Parts: sequence; structure tokens; C-alpha cells
Amino acid sequence: MNSRPFRLEEDEPPPVVEENASGASAYLVVCDHFGRQIPRALGDLGLPDSELMRHIAWDLGIAGVASRFASLIDAHLVAQRYSRLVIDCNRPPDAPSSIPMISEATTVPGNEGLTREAAEARRVAVFDPYHHRIASVIDQRLRDRRPTILVALHSFTPVYAGIVRPWHVGTLYQHDHRLPPLLLQHLRAEGDLVVGDNEPYAVRDTTDYTIPVHGERRGLINSGIEIRQDLIEDVRGQEHWAERLARVLSEIETSLGPGLAS
Repeated sequence: MNSRPFRLEEDEPPPVVEENASGASAYLVVCDHFGRQIPRALGDLGLPDSELMRHIAWDLGIAGVASRFASLIDAHLVAQRYSRLVIDCNRPPDAPSSIPMISEATTVPGNEGLTREAAEARRVAVFDPYHHRIASVIDQRLRDRRPTILVALHSFTPVYAGIVRPWHVGTLYQHDHRLPPLLLQHLRAEGDLVVGDNEPYAVRDTTDYTIPVHGERRGLINSGIEIRQDLIEDVRGQEHWAERLARVLSEIETSLGPGLAS
């Protein structure tokens, strides 16, 4: 059994990455799988570098998109730098996929046989600070009566478990039906995109955390956005998609108008 709890050492970076914290935009941008760092005490989780570079460890390309997008629209970005293999910050902590023993077809030796205490230590070190920060940012924005639209950025692999995914981009949502239909309308109007409606994933309380907890429970206008990874694997693609999202979401913000106060 892997029973050794850990904590981040003093010289290790905190889990939360923040950029443009004073941004004036109504959009609050979050990125659960921004980085692939692993705490020193966990080593390499028993995996070779080739696996830790794959989509199982993080959302490839999304960090570049998120940073550029937030800068273009003057939005506050709150992101998470540790690998989703340490603990997935978009999963409820009690979900089986929170600390995966198998991701796609890859066994993660460092996640096998975790005790409750060891899993709790990961939550305390990585998951909690990230989500506490998102919550505190939203609290402050609400106190300041600032309009807030929550956008969670992700990327997805073009082929999963041997199945080709045709979408270039997708919206992810559950109960909120204000932003997602507008995203679908505007993205489909681009004319060169296959746009997924709750594809390649749909938001669920049992499998997702960020949108249900920070968006839906707080009554915020919200949506997740998924971009296919082969479209953002280099800087040029990341900048292209950041610029496209900035244009589309700026148009949507204008069209929402007084609805932002709700």
C-alpha cells in the first residue's frame, strides 16, 4: 500500500498560477489541467517521460491558449500547475477518477494502493488551494458587484481509445443555458469548424467539479470550452485559437448586455 502522505516542500511552486489578476473583463478564466508538474515527493509516479508528456498528464496546448486569451480580453486567469495524474482538479475528490490508477490504457504505478490518508494529502496540497482561490476570487467579484462569466478551458486528444474525434472545438455545460447556446451559434458561424454540443464530454455533477461548483452553484453564466489538441500543439495554433476565442467571446459579451448583471 502507498501509505506515505506528503506535502509540497517550501521550494516547490504553489499549485495556483494566476495571470492578469487585475483584469477588467467580465470573464473569469480557469484552467484545471494547465500544467504537468509532479511534486518531488511523488517522483515520476512510476511513469517514463514519454507518458508524462501525453494528454493523460495534462491538457496539451491549453496553457498557451489560456494565457494569450486572458491577455487579449483583459481577463483574470486562475490555473493549476500540477499534473492531473497527481489529482484531477476537475473531478470530485470522492470520484474514482480523482486519482486515476489507469488513464486511458496506461497504468499509473504511483497511484496504486493509495491509503485514504495519502489521497487526502494530495487533496490538501493541490486540489484545495486551487479551488479555494477560485472561490475567493468569485467572492470578491460578487462583493464588488462585478459581472462574472466563468469560462473553463480544456483541450482533448484527437483519438481516444482508438476512436477518432471529429470536433475541432466543443462547449461543455449542464444546467446553465445562457452562454453555451451563444457559443455554439458563434462558433458554428465561423464556417470552418466542426463544433460539439457537449462533445467530446458533457458536464455532470458526478464527473466534473469546476463548472458545477463554481459556476452552477454560484449562479454564474458559465461554460467549458474544449479545443482539439492537434490544433494547438504549437505556438501558432495556440495564438490562432486564443485570438478566435477572444473575438467570439467579446462579441458574446456585448450581446449579453444587461444579462451580465444576473
